[in-house]
Amino acid sequence: MTKPANVVAPSRETSLSSVIQRIATGPELSKDISQEDAHSAMRQILEQRADPVQAGVFLIALRMKRETDEENLGILDALREKTATITAAVDEVMDIADPYDGYTRSLPASPFLPALLAACGVPAVSHGVESIGPKYGVTHRQVLRAAGVPVDLTPQQAAARIADSTIGWSYVDQSAFCPSLHDLAGLRRLIVKRPVLTTVENLLGPIRGSRRTHLMTGYVHKPYPRIYAMLARHSGFDTALLVRGVEGGVIPSLRQAGKLFFYHDRGEEQSLDLDPLTLGIDQPLRAAPLPPELVPPEGNENSKLDNAAVAMAAAQAGAEALAGAHGPVRDSLVYAASICLWHLRRHDSLAAAAQQVRRVLDSGTARARLKS
Repeated sequence: MTKPANVVAPSRETSLSSVIQRIATGPELSKDISQEDAHSAMRQILEQRADPVQAGVFLIALRMKRETDEENLGILDALREKTATITAAVDEVMDIADPYDGYTRSLPASPFLPALLAACGVPAVSHGVESIGPKYGVTHRQVLRAAGVPVDLTPQQAAARIADSTIGWSYVDQSAFCPSLHDLAGLRRLIVKRPVLTTVENLLGPIRGSRRTHLMTGYVHKPYPRIYAMLARHSGFDTALLVRGVEGGVIPSLRQAGKLFFYHDRGEEQSLDLDPLTLGIDQPLRAAPLPPELVPPEGNENSKLDNAAVAMAAAQAGAEALAGAHGPVRDSLVYAASICLWHLRRHDSLAAAAQQVRRVLDSGTARARLKS
């Protein structure tokens, strides 16, 4: 197990009551807190030394006044202290950090991206939870379990699968690498709205490469590329890809221009405009659609997405795409994997990267990685 780097240990412990008095005094009087105080407060919550009501008020108040960079960094430091971080026996790892709250409007293809990247020669990992708000959508864990992939591995077991040259990828669950954060699921359900935890939990990086670790995550709102880049550098990611993806995920829209931000060697972020046509993707759809029979009826407040059925449909579509089947799931995987290969400088252009990805899909080796 490796120790998290760059974590600022608080020299003193600030009472949670004192913190709440500063951050929860209304829209005009609320004050920001230091990175040290945010770290101390979050650590008390993770260690269950805080009253649950105060813990909820702390997270809600931060959200309502809007978190500062220092507060985000302090929360991240506290979570990383509680994270089991393992270095896999490979030079580099691509960390696929998709939204933990999942997908509700499209068939998720991203759970199969790590297997495809492994077939392209890039060790990869994804991570997540069974279900979390605010969306409570279909998650990597649900889809991969439906596909017959082990989802209850320890971080050590996940790292061993990544280091195995016949596999090269894995999924690891938050319940295994940061159980104290996972134990806050009930509190987060009561909070309802998106807390700061939703922003920072993707940046924990439970599996690292021995030389370099790369992050790929998604965003929706314009302020987040800068925030995620800052947090990624602080968390120790050598490079980062920040994709404006469908439902906040790592795969851009298949039918319209997109944008991504990236940095190398922990430097300043740069941007790149995307056009799916340059990769040979010509789709009328933004993403793989939900099967018509699984779309919840409109206008019925009680209708809910059948997550298990959608996960099973996604598992079947993903396996078929990895075996070479054409369609929006394949195009989604080609798009995302090509961005990764280009970012890692395996190819000079996205179009050249897409050619390699399609060859790998047509060969069936990606499907073999899924079933290893």
